[in-house]
Amino acid sequence: MKANEVIKKVLDEHGEITEVYWVACGGSLIDLYPSHFLMNVESAKTSSGWHTAKEFLVATPKKLGKHSLVVMGSHSGNTKEAVDAAVLAYERGAAVVTLTDNAGSKADDPRFIAWVYPWGDGVPTSEVPLGICPMLAAELIKAQEGFEKYDALVDGLAKMDGIIEKAKVKVNAELGEKFADLCEENKFFYILGSGANFSQTYGFAICSLMEMQWQHCSYIHSGEYFHGPFECTENGVFYFLQMGSSPARVMDERALAFLKTHTDRLMVLDAMEYGMDAVDEGVRAYLEPALFYAMNVELRAARGKRFDHSPEIRRYMGIEKY
Repeated sequence: MKANEVIKKVLDEHGEITEVYWVACGGSLIDLYPSHFLMNVESAKTSSGWHTAKEFLVATPKKLGKHSLVVMGSHSGNTKEAVDAAVLAYERGAAVVTLTDNAGSKADDPRFIAWVYPWGDGVPTSEVPLGICPMLAAELIKAQEGFEKYDALVDGLAKMDGIIEKAKVKVNAELGEKFADLCEENKFFYILGSGANFSQTYGFAICSLMEMQWQHCSYIHSGEYFHGPFECTENGVFYFLQMGSSPARVMDERALAFLKTHTDRLMVLDAMEYGMDAVDEGVRAYLEPALFYAMNVELRAARGKRFDHSPEIRRYMGIEKY
């Protein structure tokens, strides 16, 4: 399946798209955020919303209808509230694209444009949601109003696999063991980030660490840090800063300057030092979340090895009724 073919089908059937809703839960929701961010920054014609699936169901936008595109993600393909949201959107007349790794799942339904993607080591970034969704957004903008950054985005996406492979080696050599040390020394810590990459700040906290490592932590937007949270900053408190390469970087730099002089426990992962300088600056924001996701996985693995905690272990999810 190709993004341009999907968007052509959507526009042929719906005439125009005036709003896009990105709907999912957990890690799948995180993967959709950069494309929501892209739409709001780059499109003058189409608005964008990003919704956790249950909230989409209980607080459904009144605009949802024939000229809406709903992109629903469910890695398993069977997340109940996500599937229910896709069905609701279909019943309201919206175009519905579903993304899943699970062929034959409830998300892989003929009512929807079902995109079944591969998953695992060696799968290109362009073939998973963090690569598929920016192209869906770009193709929609290009088709309806023109998108001058389209070629730069395509070029940048093609570079991401090489960037990520080199970055994995670098992060393990420079930060992996140190991060595991800091997790041993700190039962709780804060993670900061901004821009489209804030999705991976959030994701590192709630998925990689809280879900998969049972590590207590909290995410903070770098821009919001100075509007309350910085009052907790002091020596002995660990901060992990995801420093982006997009225009939002100015917020991360401001946070870094303060953190350097107000805590003695700071780790910085700077996208510009991990290869994003090779990507056109106009589209880095939409692609660097794929880099940070990969770095989150490596750091999660380093912690897991130190604590002998497999990321596959769960004590509640899929076990208890909730």
